[in-house]
Formats: sequence, C-alpha cells, structure tokens
Amino acid sequence: MDESRLMEFLHRFVVDFGATGAAGNVLVGEQLGLYRAMREGPLLPAELAARTETTPRYVEEWLRGQAAGGYVEYDASTGRYFLTEEQTFALTNPEGPVYLPGAFQVAVGALRALPRLAEAFRTGEGIGWHEHHPDVFAGCERFFRPGYAAHLVTEWLPALDDVPTALAQGGRVADIGCGHGASTLLMAQAFPRSHFAGSDYHAASVQVAGKRAAEAGLADRVRFEVAAADTFGGGPFDLVTSFDCLHDMGDPLGAARHVRESLAGYGTWMIVEPCAGDAVSDNLNPIGRAYYSLSTFLCVPNAISQDGGFALGAQAGESAIADIVARAGFTRFRRAAETPFNLVFEARP
Repeated sequence: MDESRLMEFLHRFVVDFGATGAAGNVLVGEQLGLYRAMREGPLLPAELAARTETTPRYVEEWLRGQAAGGYVEYDASTGRYFLTEEQTFALTNPEGPVYLPGAFQVAVGALRALPRLAEAFRTGEGIGWHEHHPDVFAGCERFFRPGYAAHLVTEWLPALDDVPTALAQGGRVADIGCGHGASTLLMAQAFPRSHFAGSDYHAASVQVAGKRAAEAGLADRVRFEVAAADTFGGGPFDLVTSFDCLHDMGDPLGAARHVRESLAGYGTWMIVEPCAGDAVSDNLNPIGRAYYSLSTFLCVPNAISQDGGFALGAQAGESAIADIVARAGFTRFRRAAETPFNLVFEARP
C-alpha cells in the first residue's frame, strides 16, 4: 500500500466529512439570519448573537466552523468574524444570480430518503419525486431560480431563433415539469403579451405555482395544471420549455413525442439540462460529482418509479438528449447556449 496515496485519500475524506456537517450549518445560518446580520461589518460572536437574538456560545461554535470552511472570515487580531463581498453575494441575497443555501436545502432534504434508497438498491423499486421531503421541492426552486433569473430572459431565450420576437408579439408557451413555477413566471414577467401554461405531475408544487402567479398579478395570463410531461394539455404552442427535468422522466421519449405534437409547425422546444459530457470520464469533476450524487437519490429513482424504461440520470449528456429528440420526430437540434451548470438545447420539427 502506498502510504502517501492513503493520506491523500484520508484528506479527501476529512474534507467531505466536514462538508457534510457544514451543509446543515449553512441552513442554520440562513434560517436564523446569521449571514444577513454580518453584512454590515465584522462582529464578535456575542455581537452577532445579540443582533440575531441567539445564544452566544452556539454562535461562537458556528462561526468557528464557518471560518474553517471558508464561508466566513476570521480576524485573529480582533476576534471578529466577517463576510467578504463574494461571500455576501452568494449567501445573503435569495433574489441574486447565485444563492447557495438552496442547494444545501436540496441535499439535506434528499438525504432524508437514505433508508428508503438503500432498500431500493436491493429491490430495484423506484422512488417518485412526490415521495421526498418538502425541502427537496423548496430547495430546488431556491437553487435553480437564481440561475434562471440570471440567464433565461437575457441569454437563453435570445439564443433561440425567432423566439423572443414571437413572445414579444404575443405567443403561447408551455413549461413542462414547472415545479413551483419559477421559470414560468420569469418568462411571463418578461413577455406581457404572451400566455403561459405550466404543468407538473406533483400536485403540491402546482398549488404553490398557482399561488405565486396570483401573488405576482399574472393569473390572467398564466395557468398551471397537474399533468405529466406526456399528457399536458393545450396547444399549439409557439414554445415548449423543460428545465432540468427531462432526464428525470421514466419516458422522456413519450414526453418528447407529446411536445412535438403540441408545437405549432414553426414552434421550438427549449431543453435545459445539467451540464454534462457524453462519456463518464468527461464528468469526473466536482460538478459531475454533485450531479451524480444527487441523481442517485432523486433523478434515477424517480425515473425507475415511472413507466417507460428510461433512467437517463442528471449527467445524461448531449448525445443522449439528441437521440431522444430525433426519435421523437424532430429534425433540427442544436446546443444554443451553456453555463458551467447547464446546457441549453433548441429542438424544432
């Protein structure tokens, strides 16, 4: 045995072990307003506790762990803790283009299914998205929405041929697998002449989406329905969108065929998927690790729980998506845009 390689592996373990515990601590910091209270400048633990009406000793231990992990900074000369501009940007503004606590909420929520998942490994049974803890649904919205807010209207839609013009003039859009409706509402706010129909098989998420539309004053142009991706109603649509959900489906081919049937002759299907290469070796990196890990708990079990025989997983890659699109009868497919976390595809009849 190579002792140096063993120590390297143990170092990796220590990093992961600390990160596992840190996930819960990030959520504590968010829920108690600890990060937000640190925006105004360096604080002693007792000062932060007083500002947030929490207990100093708990706060002190929390701050030490956060500093050890690089989520806050520590000034040894004063004993005060503070946030850098970058940490403040990523940890304190849920409406900003990057908001990290949502990702930890997804992870912690998914881990609650550990006993059920271990049994599924033995039996081969699936676990539907609807069977997970509510933190999974809330966390997904809070994790994905900032990226959609940063890129969807300003970059992704403009990358599609003729789509922004059609929506500006007044088009019809279907957003399948819409969850809490974040993507649907972002598009509706940007294109006030267009009408939008969001759908998801998870009834509780659809209920939240409808409430959000009403609160935003968009209920006259936005409707939501409980429906699977291969049964959503309406059409013909100028645009159909699917955000980070095609790979979760047990029958993505059936969904793709239904999208094809629901599009107007000149319509477009925008497919947003996690960033991934076609080969496993392309994805052996931190992003691939994060997606593979969550996919083991969420995406693959959901697909197995449904009819269709597919289980693409979150790192399906462009070739797998292109194959589904072609088999569904689309004749044009291209990568229209990308970010470090997402690939955006355009499919046309």
